[in-house]
Amino acid sequence: MTRLNWELPAEARARKPRIALFAAPETSPAILFGLYDVLGSVGAVFPDMTTGEPGDELLDVRIVAAAQAPFRCFGNVLVEPHESIEGGEPFDVIIVCDLYTPITTAPRGRFAREADWLRRMHAGGSLIASVCTGSLLLAEAGLVDDRVCAGHWAYADLFATQYPKVDFDTSAILVLGSEADGVITAGGVTAWQDLALHVIARLCGREHAIRTAKVHLLAGHDDGQLPFAAMIRRTDADDAVIARCQDWIAHNYASPIPVASMVERSGLRSRTFGRRFRAATGHRPIDYVHALRIDEARHILESSSSSVDEVGFSVGYDDPTFFRRLFKRRTGLTPAAYRRKFAGIPDSAWPRARVG
Repeated sequence: MTRLNWELPAEARARKPRIALFAAPETSPAILFGLYDVLGSVGAVFPDMTTGEPGDELLDVRIVAAAQAPFRCFGNVLVEPHESIEGGEPFDVIIVCDLYTPITTAPRGRFAREADWLRRMHAGGSLIASVCTGSLLLAEAGLVDDRVCAGHWAYADLFATQYPKVDFDTSAILVLGSEADGVITAGGVTAWQDLALHVIARLCGREHAIRTAKVHLLAGHDDGQLPFAAMIRRTDADDAVIARCQDWIAHNYASPIPVASMVERSGLRSRTFGRRFRAATGHRPIDYVHALRIDEARHILESSSSSVDEVGFSVGYDDPTFFRRLFKRRTGLTPAAYRRKFAGIPDSAWPRARVG
C-alpha cells in the first residue's frame, strides 16, 4: 500500500508495539544484542536506576530469523530466535541487522524468502529499517529503489554497480527521507544506536528516548560517517596497466602532476587512460589522487603534531585554503576538528607480555 505518512497503527497503541530484529548467520552480535538490550530496556531500567523501582517494559522486542532453530551468528555466537519469518503476527517495526558480505559481492539470491517477507510486511504497514549492511537486504527486496539509502561507507562501490536505482549516501548516519513511506536506513555498525533512539522516540515518545540515552550513555553521531570513511582502493587485476599506475601513485601521491605522470607511465592516450582508470577503480584519476592524499593527511593529523599547512604541503597541496576546503568536503570536518576528534585515542598499546 502507499502511505502518506507512516505511523503506529491504532491497535498497537493499546498494546506493546512489536519490534522484530531480523538476524542471520552473517549478523554481528554487537548490533543484534545491542539493539535487543537497549530496546528491551525502554520504560523499565530508567525508573530502576533513579528510584530503585523498575518500571514496565514498553516494547515487545523479538529476535526473528528465517527459521526458529538456534544458529551461530558472526563470531560463533549463539542466537536463539523467538520467531521465524513464517510467524503469524505482524510486526510494527522490523529492523534488519547487519548481514556481512565481502565488499565486492552482492547477496544475490541468498535471502529470497527474507526479501519477500520484508515486501509483504512493508505492504501490510510495517516500518522497515536497516543497520549497516542490512540495507543490502532492503536493496534485494527493492524497498530502497529510487530512494536515498544509508549503509556502511565501505559498500558504496557495491551499491553503485549492483543497485544503480539506489541513491547510496556514504555520509549519512540515519536516512529518514523515506520514513513517511515506511523505510528507514542507518549507516555503519554503531549507527544502530541512532536508529534505536529514533524508533523509541517514535513509538514511546521523546522523553523515553532521552531516558534510554542516559541509561546507556548513548550519543548521536553528529559528524556523520565521513570522518570514519576510508578510501576504497579497488584494483582491477584484469587491467595490468592501470594496476601498475595505482601502485605507482600509492607511493607518489604528492607528485606535482600526478595524473599526467600516470598517463605518461601508462603509454596510453589521456582520454583512453581516463576511461580505463575509471572502469578499473570506479573513480576519475584526479578524484582517486585526492582521496589518496586526504587519506594520508588524515593519518598525519592523527599521529603527529605537524601544523595543518605542513600536512597539506606534505601530501601535495601548495594552497592551504584549497587543502582545508577539500579536506572538509571529503571528511565532513576541518583538519583541526578532525585532529580533535581522534586526539583522545591512545597512541600506544599496552606493553606485550614477556614469554618465557
